[in-house]
Amino acid sequence: MLNPSQKLNPKLWDKDVEQAPIRKGFGEGLLAAAESDERVVGLCADLTESTQMHLFKKKFPDRFIEMGVAEQNLASVASGMAAMGKIPFITSYAMFSPGRNWEQIRTTICYNDMPVKIAGSHAGISVGPDGGTHQAVEDIALMRVIPRMVVISPCDAIEAKKATELSVKIHNPVYIRLAKQNTPIITTLETPFEIGKAQVFFVSIDYDAVSIKKGRVGIVATGALVYKALQAARKLDAEGILVKVLNLATIKPLDTEAIETLAKETGGIVTVEEHQVAGGMGSAVAEHLAQTVPVPIEFIGVQDQFGQSGTPEELLSHYGMGETDIIEAVKRLLERKPF
Repeated sequence: MLNPSQKLNPKLWDKDVEQAPIRKGFGEGLLAAAESDERVVGLCADLTESTQMHLFKKKFPDRFIEMGVAEQNLASVASGMAAMGKIPFITSYAMFSPGRNWEQIRTTICYNDMPVKIAGSHAGISVGPDGGTHQAVEDIALMRVIPRMVVISPCDAIEAKKATELSVKIHNPVYIRLAKQNTPIITTLETPFEIGKAQVFFVSIDYDAVSIKKGRVGIVATGALVYKALQAARKLDAEGILVKVLNLATIKPLDTEAIETLAKETGGIVTVEEHQVAGGMGSAVAEHLAQTVPVPIEFIGVQDQFGQSGTPEELLSHYGMGETDIIEAVKRLLERKPF
């Protein structure tokens, strides 16, 4: 069942559950952050409406800079503004920022410890018809490897808004990963959110039972695929497989306590992300557990391939990231791990 302490959307299981693009939450969060702190400025690479920065541009034209299609300048100019006391937000498609300007992000922003906030929009393969050239499935790996960088992957528009507003409160450079397509609203305004903390969104009713008939598994999910993970967990629970789903919105710094606890309770983990398996959220989880609580792990994500054109659902199915794929991964894990 949904964890009542998280105060999630009560209509989550309904067919007509409200949906919104995760990037919309960034636009609303940036506007709120700017209203609260006059140091906030916005810079965009000629994609204001697509990235939802047009809301900020309209209300604060004197605090907005259109950089044009010049993503390397986008990062460097933002670093200079941060050095002068501003809190810059920069945005483009994730394939171009951080994809095209990684070195500038690394050296001018992170090496100099500048509090620039980077919003990578249209991340993952489910941007659909945009095709493989525009589908960023390497961005988590690119960002989490840089020292000082905080990496956040919100599960819905509400969480994206909270993450954007809270990013202003920390000095670190921050990367916020945003999906393009409509995503079911999972959380509410009352759902707790803290950068660096994971949340249990789903737990089987009999999870703490001493006698386990079919096994117990932990699912760690991030971003737009959290909804798929929750749907899979609900079906697994109906089959008698005990499941706990952890929403890992902050990939760096990792909530090591929550991940270790889940691994100890379940003895096996399935990670779920719309990203390359190599270097992504699953890699971060595996790296930590290998040193602390070694358990069998199954990885849901892109398996060393580029994306291609198609509808979001077609692509998620083709690359093995759908609801059925998560269920199958859980069952493979149960065959592997001892009880």
